[in-house]
Amino acid sequence: MNLNILAIGLNLYVAIIILLAITALYTITGGLAAVIYTDTLQTFIMVVGSVILTGFAFAKVGGYEAFMQKYMAAIPSNTTYGDTVVDPKCYTPRSDAFHIFRDPAGDLPWPGLVFGLSIIAMWYWCTDQVIVQRCLSGKNMSHVKAGCILCGYLKLLPMFIIVMPGMISRILYPDVVACVVPEICQRYCGTAVGCTNIAYPKLVVELMPNGLRGLMLSVMLASLMSSLTSIFNSASTLFTMDIYTKIRSRASEKELMLAGRAFMLLLIGISIAWVPIVQSAQSGQLFDYIQSVTSYLGPPIAAVFLLGIFCKRVNEQGAFWGLVIGLLAGLGRMISEFAYGTGSCVAPSNCPFIICGIHYLYFAIILFGVSAIVILAVSFMTKPIPDVHLYRLCWSLRNSKEERIDLDADEEQDRADEKDDESVNEENQEDPGCCRKAYNWFCGLDQQKGPKLSKEEEEAMKQKLMDTSEVPLWRNIVNVNGIILLTVAVFCHAYFA
Repeated sequence: MNLNILAIGLNLYVAIIILLAITALYTITGGLAAVIYTDTLQTFIMVVGSVILTGFAFAKVGGYEAFMQKYMAAIPSNTTYGDTVVDPKCYTPRSDAFHIFRDPAGDLPWPGLVFGLSIIAMWYWCTDQVIVQRCLSGKNMSHVKAGCILCGYLKLLPMFIIVMPGMISRILYPDVVACVVPEICQRYCGTAVGCTNIAYPKLVVELMPNGLRGLMLSVMLASLMSSLTSIFNSASTLFTMDIYTKIRSRASEKELMLAGRAFMLLLIGISIAWVPIVQSAQSGQLFDYIQSVTSYLGPPIAAVFLLGIFCKRVNEQGAFWGLVIGLLAGLGRMISEFAYGTGSCVAPSNCPFIICGIHYLYFAIILFGVSAIVILAVSFMTKPIPDVHLYRLCWSLRNSKEERIDLDADEEQDRADEKDDESVNEENQEDPGCCRKAYNWFCGLDQQKGPKLSKEEEEAMKQKLMDTSEVPLWRNIVNVNGIILLTVAVFCHAYFA
């Protein structure tokens, strides 16, 4: 978004409204298929554009060795704040800036990195609707595994094509990117707590030739739209299936579709209203803001997921109260931090140490532990779930051949009967007019009705959807790539440790 403002000169909120409107339009009309296809194209554009920018950045700075030397000397020229000289630690690069594992009491403590980020990663990669929804749309198990491994390979790139170019931006433009005086930062990027968020956009605007600058503009737009479409689509699905169906248990498919569209519009309004908080949070560092918010909200979900798989004694009551207490604790920390403000090195926050003094990654570990204790305590004090509902859903029963009965089987049957009645009613309706067809198309209600299946055909389709078998050749190829990916990741951690 900062790149859009720098390159086009748009007001922040005007740019956000335009971007959200375009994104919401094709997400609402196209659904998950449109989101997946556009994300695939945008990923290719992002990787190519970022690699080109990385090449220009390293050529400008003089190579990797020069990059490491010059970064440690990249400090702003103006370090006077009123009548006070700013403490050098506020603008001098850390001595361990090129290390992954840092001081346990520093800005990115290694215990928090190892355990805290692992908890956040478990929440995102295993339970977040954005990832789960795409995995469930896979053709078969090999496709799902291959997609996750490809994500892993792509996840290795940001260190080299995003983080390092951002550090090079500090070398080339230290007075802007590394500013510490609030008035100067406000003038450069509109945020008094710091301008690190414009490091990458600044590099694009100043360093790239005209033609390639347009490519990078599309890259930044693609990355924003990719994230937005994923969140909009997944959040609307969660709302309709997990919340709206509890309010309206007999809601028709059309009603659920419209409810999801309406909720998506509500998300757009919330997104615009949230911009000032994002700008001032975590000393203006967007990455820290994202990680801190997920540290406050994600660990209880990760605890439920992990215990639900490996401990069949966990039940609905335990999961519910673990999520509720974990969510309240996380929201308490998050709201307090936003209310007091995270401040900056020059102007620290007044938030009490007992609330904000614990690093957000350490807080994630504590929150995960508390949530797990609550889940287990409540589960063991209440009635267990019979095994007939757990076959192949938890680790100890993963190889069971028994037929599983879903806990909500009766509700599913009622919903299926309701859907059949709705289909009969629609068949008796007359063909809609042009305006009605346009309305149905926009709301995703003009889907072609397939032929009605017999009970045997429905059962065969259900078995096909539940089949997790793999072709041995592709299974081996995917597994080998998984081992290679793990080896490369371990090497990168060891090299930069």
